[in-house]
Amino acid sequence: MPLARIDLPVGKSADYRNAVGDVIYTVLVEVLNAPKDDRFQVISEHSSGGLVIDPTYLGIRRTEDAILIQVTLNEGRTVELKQAFYKAVADGLHERVGQRREDVVINLVEVKKENWSYGNGEAQYVP
Repeated sequence: MPLARIDLPVGKSADYRNAVGDVIYTVLVEVLNAPKDDRFQVISEHSSGGLVIDPTYLGIRRTEDAILIQVTLNEGRTVELKQAFYKAVADGLHERVGQRREDVVINLVEVKKENWSYGNGEAQYVP
């Protein structure tokens, strides 16, 4: 179960927010092999000062339109899969909503399968 937290500057349209969520979900399924229909996302907008993203860290020039994407997922993907994920998300957002690739910051948080409960107070992945 990936859980995606997507943080955007305030003022983006509903179509933009939906498209960003769609791109991330599609890439999770196609690249990181997340199960189909396993879509859990929190999309939040932040006013000026509520989303702090360094404009030049590591020599990458970011604008005020930069977004943060954090995905919590089960551990075990290779570095190569993660790199493919980062590229596919940045490329997909650029193609779909015109997001600058430089303005896409992604963080993956890996957890053990027993750290999830999908409801009913149960840990469905625990045998």
